[in-house]
Amino acid sequence: MTTTRRAVAPRSRVAGVLRRAIGGLSTTASTRMAEELPWFRELSAEDRSWVGMILQAGVRGFVDWFEEGGDSPAVVTSVFGAAPRALAGVITLQQTVDLVRLSIEVVESNIEEIVAASDAAEVRAAISRYAREVAFATAEVYARAAEVRGAWDARLEALVVDAVLRAETDEAVLSRASALGWKARGTVCVVLGASPARRTETDLFDDVRRTAAEAGMDALCAVQGDRLVVLLGGVTEPRQAASAIADLFGEGPVVAGPVADDLAGSAASARSAVSAYRSAPAWPDAPRPVLATELLAERALAGDGHARRQLVDDVYLPLVHARGALVETLTAWFDGGSSIEGAGRALFVHPNTVRYRLRQVADLTGLTPGQPRDAFTLQIALVLGRQSGRD
Repeated sequence: MTTTRRAVAPRSRVAGVLRRAIGGLSTTASTRMAEELPWFRELSAEDRSWVGMILQAGVRGFVDWFEEGGDSPAVVTSVFGAAPRALAGVITLQQTVDLVRLSIEVVESNIEEIVAASDAAEVRAAISRYAREVAFATAEVYARAAEVRGAWDARLEALVVDAVLRAETDEAVLSRASALGWKARGTVCVVLGASPARRTETDLFDDVRRTAAEAGMDALCAVQGDRLVVLLGGVTEPRQAASAIADLFGEGPVVAGPVADDLAGSAASARSAVSAYRSAPAWPDAPRPVLATELLAERALAGDGHARRQLVDDVYLPLVHARGALVETLTAWFDGGSSIEGAGRALFVHPNTVRYRLRQVADLTGLTPGQPRDAFTLQIALVLGRQSGRD
């Protein structure tokens, strides 16, 4: 018992001397920060006051820690408990390290003037140990802040993607996207595919964003059920954009919606992409990625009203309004088993006239009657156009 008292008493005496010097040390440290740390001068008055409180709490925490023999584990609470956790978003980890280093230097440089020479070596050794404890505490604070911020960003990102899919892209959604780092002010494309198995969302989303950034695009991601939804910003050509990230999806089709003018109008791209993704199994040999417009016929057969209207507006009506009886020629060609001569006999025209009109069909619609896929789409467009009664 006597030995313990002899060991504790000198520490208490030195701690008392150090405690009386806390105010002066804090003032000196604040002055040096203003002189040597440019980022400190740029902070608001409120943030500077919080930093000063952290600094003073750090010095006071050292004194208490030293008096207790260096065994107190509550360094995080004693040093950082005075300031709000939001301050971690104002001061970077490197700046906090600079702050801690400078405060330690101030205490060390004034040890000889504060305590007796016989106690200086012990106090200096204790400062080194305490600095390590504060360094670990600093890392813990920023790690927790990053974890919370990451979880919040993930929820915010999922809300933005979900709003686009539900066609609810109001100003609040645009603001959230901006808060997530979305910088694209131009065209947007929605890409859908299966979510890869055995991958965490964090790693998957990081890979998608990094790959998109390398291709000069922004990306927002969300997993909905078993599918991965990606919003790509700064897109010029949808197939090229989707190809950049296609390998990051799971097995199965990868579908790219049409390009929208901006994020506010990206719901149309999302709607087409979702419809195409559901219809993609009807075309087993589809390219990967496949465009939603390449699946118009399958989407129409699946009951997609938008796809039906697009086929009528973009394929059937241009043929109806064109000169040269293109609808009749195309119909006769299909009815004759894709025979040029058979269509010519049915229409009482020369086979070259049929060939010319079929070329006109391809020029007007972008669909070549001689290609099986295009012929299938043209047939569906003719049926839907007649059903619509529009001329």
